[in-house]
Amino acid sequence: MKLKLYIETSVVSYLVSKPSKNIVVAAHQSSTWDFWKSLQDYEVFISDIVIQEASKGDETLAKKRLQMVDTFQILKIDDEVKEIARSFLLNQAIPEKCPEDAVHIAVAAANGIDALVTWNFKHINNPFLKKKIRKLLEDIGWACPEICSPEEFLGDEI
Repeated sequence: MKLKLYIETSVVSYLVSKPSKNIVVAAHQSSTWDFWKSLQDYEVFISDIVIQEASKGDETLAKKRLQMVDTFQILKIDDEVKEIARSFLLNQAIPEKCPEDAVHIAVAAANGIDALVTWNFKHINNPFLKKKIRKLLEDIGWACPEICSPEEFLGDEI
């Protein structure tokens, strides 16, 4: 059985953005391409939040982002997912100003996703927030998806 991955919007953004002159960002872009090439080995999911976020900004880049995810399965954001996302915000596992980040995690957890892949180190792939997120999910009997960057996911394969 293939592992189930949820691709958060930042990954798609790195994938289609023009090559950066910043060495760290350029390395992340390169890792994102390597990660993207491996996706045929996994069951890949997004949600409506990814589509909404990917649709914003520069029209040409938005079109590219949407094309990159158009074959992925779209997970539903139901009332249960919204309630868990609210819990993340109320318990300060995710800042109140970032409700979309809470929804990404909640929808992945609600659907038994194995790994949520993101470049968002501020609010999603943050070691201190991940601890709170994991605890909140475990308290309701849900497994927390592994939250990681494309580099972390690939490990020494890159």
